[in-house]
Amino acid sequence: MKKLKRGEFLKVAGVVVAASLISQVAWAQAYPTKPVRFIHGYVPGGSADITARLIGQWLSDRLGQPFIVESRPGAGSNIGTEAVVRAAPDGYTILLVAPANAINATLYERLPYDFMQDIAPVAALIRFPNVMEVNPSVPAKTVPEFIAYAKANPGRINMASSGNGSTIHMSGELFKLMTGVTMVHVPYRGAAPALTDMIGGQVQVMFDNVPSSIEYVRTGKLRALAVTTAKRSEVLPDIPTVGDFVPGYESSAWYGVGAPRNAAQDIIELLNREINAGLADPKLKARFADLSAAVIPGSPTDFGKLIAEETEKWGKVVKFSGAKAN
Repeated sequence: MKKLKRGEFLKVAGVVVAASLISQVAWAQAYPTKPVRFIHGYVPGGSADITARLIGQWLSDRLGQPFIVESRPGAGSNIGTEAVVRAAPDGYTILLVAPANAINATLYERLPYDFMQDIAPVAALIRFPNVMEVNPSVPAKTVPEFIAYAKANPGRINMASSGNGSTIHMSGELFKLMTGVTMVHVPYRGAAPALTDMIGGQVQVMFDNVPSSIEYVRTGKLRALAVTTAKRSEVLPDIPTVGDFVPGYESSAWYGVGAPRNAAQDIIELLNREINAGLADPKLKARFADLSAAVIPGSPTDFGKLIAEETEKWGKVVKFSGAKAN
């Protein structure tokens, strides 16, 4: 084979690299050419499923291919997450990322993946508050009154949650950590049975997601003391925040989109751009508002920062609580 001089070699190498880049760009520009699986780790019908279907329909309409929402519940959402981790990084399998992904990094002693390393952040979607609520038999009508009541009755207040490691559970544990009160955690298999016992008075306090509790609050079956986000909720504008009385307290549920590690950057940027367009759309924003949610647009880097901060924050709370995966 004829030897190439250095200058000729660099020219040939440059052509090869340029051709490769052109091929990658053309591939990304053509994406998607077939249906995309949009996996979440929860049962159908809940806020995660609704969120995935809303943003999935938007992406389907914008990109011309179906984004098929697939429910893969189990193991605290780890089954659905692992399915995406193990998928080809071609953009045709994506994940609805949730706080459980940040919490599970500490809650589970061993996971078959490293979420921070194995999932590439694409875009944040929405954030919505939990509401600190009590059975009306509890004499406290404000957060300071509840703290005083709890300290006067240590270990006699039952705190309901939808399960170990849920945002509802962790919101309560963060409250315990920051106030020094003692409450007995009572985990349920989902929010619905927990709310039934809350209304019946078998448990006294819960930090529930706003969408599932708001009607009980509005009808007086439960008394809202505060919302857990840094700002007040638009659907409960008269209810203060926990942080108004416990400085620095903040807890919220949120969702975003992730892809397998090594997914093409062009595809990540395309999905991020289209998702942010959806978050700016008045009709889609109104649909999320029906879930008591506020949109949180931003770059993939912004979402990666959120995941890292939440993983660190909830890691401390999990350790404080002593919670273990069921």
